[in-house]
Amino acid sequence: MPISAMNHFTVLTADLAATTSFYVEILGLAEGFRPDFNFPGAWLYAGGQPILHVIAGRALPDDPRGAIDHMAFSARDLRAMAARLAEREIAYDLRRLPTTGAWQLFCTDPSGARVELDFEAGEAAP
Repeated sequence: MPISAMNHFTVLTADLAATTSFYVEILGLAEGFRPDFNFPGAWLYAGGQPILHVIAGRALPDDPRGAIDHMAFSARDLRAMAARLAEREIAYDLRRLPTTGAWQLFCTDPSGARVELDFEAGEAAP
């Protein structure tokens, strides 16, 4: 198969600072090197890899989800993440998978993109 891994997602935003802050300060990604493009944006890293590109200065679609329903990240420390989201008054939906017990936490970023955070079954509930 020619595809070996997911490289990155790109989200559009009308507020680059708020969106970057959401992914860095709340979700724990790190801002890193981004080539000198002729439009505003940020590249956000996890494990040394740029996994999320944020682009500003373009029109947002009427439906923020567009053709992709959501992006999902593997995460750790469910309790701390739930507390961080609640502290910033960011609504979330927490689900437990019936077969595996794994946790799925859904929220939206400042531009309306839906984000899923997946936690192992052994994590304590918030």
